[in-house]
Amino acid sequence: MGQEPRFPPELLLRAQGGALGMRAAIFDVDGVLTDGRLYIGEQGEVFKAFHVLDGHGLKLLAQAGIATIVITGRDSAAVRRRMADLGLADAHFGISDKLGLAQALLAERGLAWAEVAAMGDDWPDLPLLARAGFACAPANAHAEARALAHHVTAARGGEGAAREFCDLLLMASGRYAALLAAHQGTLDGR
Repeated sequence: MGQEPRFPPELLLRAQGGALGMRAAIFDVDGVLTDGRLYIGEQGEVFKAFHVLDGHGLKLLAQAGIATIVITGRDSAAVRRRMADLGLADAHFGISDKLGLAQALLAERGLAWAEVAAMGDDWPDLPLLARAGFACAPANAHAEARALAHHVTAARGGEGAAREFCDLLLMASGRYAALLAAHQGTLDGR
């Protein structure tokens, strides 16, 4: 059923992380989990579009034991709702110092940067991308983010880029096939 995504072997090796593998993945929201556009209603409400492929990828990482952390510079009801719908309790909103928060979170968990993957698209994400054991940027990311990335996705932010990143991490960790098999078994009762 289907065909697994293909990534070059050297990319998979890089995405494996430190001795214990990738133990956490940090995601930005605007431009990564969304296309980066903000729709603002006349009452000031913010609307954003999220891709279901990306959301399922985040859930798969959690199932694989890779801590999924969201750190976003903006705060909105739409983002809070999406993170709640996905069951992501480790989401942080309105953060101006992403690096400071990330370092504190990693210290709490006893994680080294070599065990962390990060996906971002613009200048506020650069400190995370520069330190992460594996850095990723969507195809439509700012040039500086793409330059720091070990992998630039084929997909654009908000259009499956985060899922591509998740699939890469799952394949590098050796967990992709087992998760796929488990999902296939639930589809046809096998």
